Amino acid sequence: QVQLVESGGGLVQAGGSLRLSCAASGRTFRNYVMGWFRQAPGKEREFVAAISWGGSSTYYADSVKGRFTISRDNAKNTVYLQMNSLKPEDTAVYYCAAKHTLEDFRSDDYDYWGQGTQVTVSS
Repeated sequence: QVQLVESGGGLVQAGGSLRLSCAASGRTFRNYVMGWFRQAPGKEREFVAAISWGGSSTYYADSVKGRFTISRDNAKNTVYLQMNSLKPEDTAVYYCAAKHTLEDFRSDDYDYWGQGTQVTVSS
C-alpha cells in the first residue's frame, strides 16, 4: 500500500514557475514507476510525465516537453515536477500516481493516486 500526498500548487502568472512535490509513504517507493497527470475543468485527466524506478528514464507529454522536468529522490520517498514557462492552459489539478511497471505509463492505469494539488496560471 502506498499513500501519496501532493503539495506545491498555487497561483502563478504566465511565464512563471512552480515545483510540485509528491511524498509517498512506505519503504517500497523505489519499486514504483511514478507519474504526474492533470485534469482541467471539463476535460479528461491527461498524462504529463513519468519517471522510472531509479530515475534514469523520464517521459513527457508533448505539451510540456522542454518546460517541465520530473525527478525523484528515493531516499526521501518523493517525486517532483518542476514546471517552468507556465501557460494558462497548464491550469489544472495535478495528481501524482504510482504503479509497478512502465507498461502503458501514459494511460491512467496506475495503482495509487494522490488527492491532487491545484495549479492556476493567470494570463
